[in-house]
Amino acid sequence: MGQSHRRRSNLPPAFFIFALAALPLFISPRALRAQQPSLRVAAAADLQPVLPPILEAFKKATGIQVEATYQASAALTAQIQNGAPFDLFLSADLSYPKRLIEAGVADTAGVIGPSGFSDSSTPITYARGTLVLWTRKDSHWPTPSLATLRDQSLRRLAIANPERAPYGRAAVAAIATLKLTDSLKPKLVTAENISQAAQFAETGNADAGLISLTSAMTQHLQSIGSYFVIPAGLYPPIEQGAVIVTNTKQREACHKFLDFLLSPAIQQQLGKSGLTPVK
Repeated sequence: MGQSHRRRSNLPPAFFIFALAALPLFISPRALRAQQPSLRVAAAADLQPVLPPILEAFKKATGIQVEATYQASAALTAQIQNGAPFDLFLSADLSYPKRLIEAGVADTAGVIGPSGFSDSSTPITYARGTLVLWTRKDSHWPTPSLATLRDQSLRRLAIANPERAPYGRAAVAAIATLKLTDSLKPKLVTAENISQAAQFAETGNADAGLISLTSAMTQHLQSIGSYFVIPAGLYPPIEQGAVIVTNTKQREACHKFLDFLLSPAIQQQLGKSGLTPVK
């Protein structure tokens, strides 16, 4: 009566210590990768049609999952400055990454860019963007050109917000170079980012849109519209830059992703999607 029938283990305590230490050896590589947190990328809106297959290819090559948030470069910059938990920033220009570097919240330390190792104070240029004029095939301008911008019957022209989106600044610069600011300013329909500018033109909320080539080259927009490449001399180059968020805990994964993005195969893929490769 009152005696416990619980069987006591005769194994020495050292056995349990060894067993616990050996547990990681029996965890599969797939399980280990599943435990690794996703790489969080803040990506400019012009990359939304381009980046998803690249992220999938990167996951297959490295096992690293990437989660991308697509917004205007200015909006993403503000979020990073306010401590948003991003690891990497892919901007549509160089000015916003430079702003983050100057604020001490981003860098490119240890990154091998197109010209060799970065000095950590300069964004890595990973591609160059192209501005185009896009219209619907069922519009008054089924084949757009610079003459479309001068046409008095053009009532609404969609552009990205020039205060927040590099492609918006490029659009305003092109309009100014063509000396069409006075005539087109009242007709501008300003979108939050370049993806929304394309949506305005696509849905008929604007007669035409000054958008990114990456948007214009999507299967959907090519099926319902046409684009005209705005001559490069009409606006400053759209150099798209990358930086690592300084407080990231995944710097090695960031380096792997940038190496992947700058690899010849992925640069070639960017070229087919509407960006000009840098390598």
